Amino acid sequence: MTKIVTFILLTISLVGCNNSKFEKTEENTNEYFLPPITTYNYENIDGVKLFYRESGSRENPTIVLLHGYPSSSHSYRNLIPMLSTHYHVIAPDNLGSGYSDHLDPNTTDYTFDLLSEYTSKLLEKLKVNNYIMYMQDFGAPVGYRMMMKDPKRIDALIVQNANAYIEGLTPKRQDFFRTAQTDTSKEKYDFLYSITGKDAIINKQYLFDLDSTNMNIQSPDAWTHDLSFLSSEKDRKIQVELFQDYYTNLLRYPKWQKMLLENQPKTLIVWGKKDLKFNANGAKAYLKDLPNAELHLIDAGHFAAEEKTAEIAKHILTFLDKNNIQ
Repeated sequence: MTKIVTFILLTISLVGCNNSKFEKTEENTNEYFLPPITTYNYENIDGVKLFYRESGSRENPTIVLLHGYPSSSHSYRNLIPMLSTHYHVIAPDNLGSGYSDHLDPNTTDYTFDLLSEYTSKLLEKLKVNNYIMYMQDFGAPVGYRMMMKDPKRIDALIVQNANAYIEGLTPKRQDFFRTAQTDTSKEKYDFLYSITGKDAIINKQYLFDLDSTNMNIQSPDAWTHDLSFLSSEKDRKIQVELFQDYYTNLLRYPKWQKMLLENQPKTLIVWGKKDLKFNANGAKAYLKDLPNAELHLIDAGHFAAEEKTAEIAKHILTFLDKNNIQ
C-alpha cells in the first residue's frame, strides 16, 4: 500500500508540484492528493450510444480529449487522472470506435463530418459550452470541424501530433491520403483493409516510430485494446471508410488555418518529434498563423501521450495555469 501511495504522490508531483491546489495547509496536512475517480458513461445521441470517460469536478474548466486512429479514449487512461485533479475531463470514443456504437458501414457512410457531428451533439447534451480541446491524429479533423462552427467555444487548444498544415505530411503521405480517396480499385481497398490488421496496428502504428530507448515504455495494452475493436470485417471497414475520407481534411487545411489566424486561440503544441507519419514540420507550421503558441517537441513518437504522459500533463497544467484557465 505504501508503494502505491508513493507512486501516486510522485506522479502528482511531476505534473503539478507548483500548483496551489497541491499546497498543504494546516487543515489538510495529513491528506493525500489522490485524483478523482474516472467514470465510464454512455449517452444516447439520436438513437446511437456514444461512450465517454469523465473525471473531475464539473465546476472546473473542461478539457475534451479527442483521440486518434486506431485508438479510443483508452489512449488517455493515464493522462485523465493527471489532469482531473485540476480540471473536468471528458474523453469520448468516436462513433465506430471503442465502446461507442459501431453502425454498419454498409448503411452508414463514415466521414469526419459524421464523427464531428456526433461528438458535438454529445457535448451539447452534456451541457459543455466552452472547453479546452486536446487533439491527436484523427482528433484534429474532428476537432477543427467542431471549432469551425463556433471558434469562441474553445478556451484553448492543445495540439499533439495533430495536423492542420501540409508541411506535416511527406509527399508520400499526401499521396497515400489522396489515392485512398480517388483510387476505387479492389487492389487499393484490399491494401487499406490490410493496414487495419494486427501486424499493421502493432508494427506500423504503435512501434513504427519508436527506437530502443522508448520501446519498453509503450504499453501493449494500447494495441491489445484497439485490436479488440477491430476484430470483425465490419469494424475494419469503418476505418477503411475513414481513410477514404481523410483527403477531405487536407483540402480543408487552408480554411482551418484562416480560422486559427483570425481567432488566435491560446495554443499549446506538444508534439512527439520522432513521429514519421505526422512529422515535426507540421508542429512548427502552426507558428506561421499562431506566433504566440507555445511549442514543445518532445522525445516521443506519434502516440506521445502513451509514451510521455507525465511530461505532457506537466506541459498542459503549466500552460493552462500560465494563461489563467483554471
